[in-house]
Amino acid sequence: PALGMIPKMTKKNTPANFDGLITSSSPKSPIAEAYRALRTNIGFAAIDQKCRLLLITSTSPAEGKSTTAANIAVAMAQSGNEVIIVDCDLRKPILSQIFKKDNKRGLTNHLIQDTPIKDVVQNVMENLDLLPSGPVPPNPSEMLSSKKIKHLWEELLNKYDYVIIDSPPLLAVTDAAIIASQVEGVIMVVKSGQTRNDFAQNAKDQLRTANARILGTVINEIKNGTGGYQYYHYYAQEEEPSKKGLFGR
Repeated sequence: PALGMIPKMTKKNTPANFDGLITSSSPKSPIAEAYRALRTNIGFAAIDQKCRLLLITSTSPAEGKSTTAANIAVAMAQSGNEVIIVDCDLRKPILSQIFKKDNKRGLTNHLIQDTPIKDVVQNVMENLDLLPSGPVPPNPSEMLSSKKIKHLWEELLNKYDYVIIDSPPLLAVTDAAIIASQVEGVIMVVKSGQTRNDFAQNAKDQLRTANARILGTVINEIKNGTGGYQYYHYYAQEEEPSKKGLFGR
C-alpha cells in the first residue's frame, strides 16, 4: 500500500530557506504536511503490532530515501516522541550532510572500536538524535550482519520511542536486505515517473526473501495536480479565510 505521497518540490511550494528538512524549515508547507500524514499512516499500518524499529530504503539511487527518512524522523520528533535516526548507508552516507553534522565518528566506530554510543550520537533538535555512519568501512555487509549491530538495536530501543534507519538501495547491494531482516517494519520509497515497475517488484521480492515486514511505500515527487497533492495543499493553506471568497475561491 501507499503510505504517503510527497509532492514534487517546485519554486512555488518550496520555501526560500529550504535545506532538505522541510518539516523543520517550513512546517506549514504542503510538503511538510505530507510528511506528517505519512507519520500518521505509519502508525495506522502498524496498529496491530507497533513498529518502533523502522528501515527506510528504495529500489535504486536518487529516489529520495534519505530525505524521506530524515523528514519522517523530524515529524515524529515534533509530535513529542524521542527519536534517533541511524545512517546505515556505509557506502555513500548522507544524513550528516542533511543535518549539517560531523561524520568523523559514528556507527562504524561503535562497531569496530567499541566506542560508547553516547560518544558518537549527536543531538540535532529537540527529541531527535543522529547516529551518523562514521568512516566508510571496507566490509559494510559483514558489519551490518554482525551480532554487535543487533545488540545496538536493543540498546537504542531501550532509550528511544522510534529508531529510524537509512540504508543503501535494495538493488544496489545486499546491505538493505540484511537490515530488513532485523527491523520491525520496512518502508520503500519509489519515485513518481521514474521507478521502474520491474525494479520495484524485484526489490519487494528481496524483502520477502529476507522475511521483512513491509509496511508500504512512499511515492515521492508527485507532480502538482496529481493524486493527493491538492489534498495536502488544502491543509497547508496559510492565507486567512477572510481574504478569500466563498469556499476559498
